[in-house]
Amino acid sequence: MKALAARALGAARALAGWRCPCCLAAQEREGLCARCAGLLTPRAKGYCPGCGELTPVADQEPTLCLRCRETPRPWDALGFYGAYGGALRECLLRFKFGGSHSGQAFLTGLMRQAYELHRQRPGGMDPRGPELVCAVPVHWRRLVSRGFNQSFELAKGLGRALGAPVPADALRKVRATGPQSRLGARERAVNLKGAFEADPALVSGRRALLVDDVMTTGSTLEAASKALRGAGCARVEVLVLARDEKIGG
Repeated sequence: MKALAARALGAARALAGWRCPCCLAAQEREGLCARCAGLLTPRAKGYCPGCGELTPVADQEPTLCLRCRETPRPWDALGFYGAYGGALRECLLRFKFGGSHSGQAFLTGLMRQAYELHRQRPGGMDPRGPELVCAVPVHWRRLVSRGFNQSFELAKGLGRALGAPVPADALRKVRATGPQSRLGARERAVNLKGAFEADPALVSGRRALLVDDVMTTGSTLEAASKALRGAGCARVEVLVLARDEKIGG
């Protein structure tokens, strides 16, 4: 009887809305399902700490790639949760294109985990924390068509968790650009030249944490970081949820 009652209770809870925040599978308890819990683990090793490029050996100590040794990126530190694929990719795509903010709190939690992991790493995030959090902005035309900027929503949640303000106008996209996905690395950089502006009144002399959902070549983050630097930002750190492992550099 007790076993039957327990199964009935579990079924009732599932019907009441207990679902895995990643894959949305119905379950008898809160939190990740067993499948997603096994798949979603932060990448602690096997990457370049300068650009996040993933190495073939997952347990290799973080080591700067050749490009970052020759030409450092325009940020002081970079952190990410994991590779862009599998369960993490599914959850991000649902959040970005699913027509709702489904999974936002869950993804913000993953981003907070990534931040803490890279704050503990030597040469990583400043242990004092950021003085402001800003998101990679989208042009107003894209904002109208999509309805929201997923990076700004993640930045707001992270800012609350870290106790840092998230000023919407700290960084703006002032020029519309074509789709980055269709361009090579060099073309992406040209496409984004002069596309971002930062407000010196909000960022000058302050430590900024720049947030985005996915990093591919890093051209967008480089352009946004340079805009923050140009406005007098004292320190720029970059945090993304996922690093695309198909496109290095």
